[in-house]
Amino acid sequence: MIPVRCFTCGKVISSNWEEFKKRTSEGEDSATVMDDLGLSRYCCRRIFLAHVELVDVVAPYQ
Repeated sequence: MIPVRCFTCGKVISSNWEEFKKRTSEGEDSATVMDDLGLSRYCCRRIFLAHVELVDVVAPYQ
């Protein structure tokens, strides 16, 4: 699960995650997508680039 806010600056970022995931899976450049979504700070961008979806992996064990 993506954090609701950026850990460093506090900007709300979770609302952009689905659009980012969809567009990058279609082959669009991640830097261009983040620019279009308004993620200009490097602290917000690093969360999107480093995030790994673990919910699907952990869910069967609950």
